[in-house]
Amino acid sequence: MGERMTVKEAAALLECSQETIRLGLIANVYKFGYAVKTSSKYTYVIMRNKFYEETGIERGDWIGGHNQKN
Repeated sequence: MGERMTVKEAAALLECSQETIRLGLIANVYKFGYAVKTSSKYTYVIMRNKFYEETGIERGDWIGGHNQKN
């Protein structure tokens, strides 16, 4: 398994809320990760390489919490 990305980092790169990322993972909207429900809470898995491949965002665009492309 490759390196994982946090929900916070993915949200910053896509310039959306963390909740949007979480809900998208639960609904299988995004191909770069998934959500697993364990008892009453979810665990979110975002694979870094797959995220960059699916979104077309270049590595290094996220520096210090800000998307550097804009």
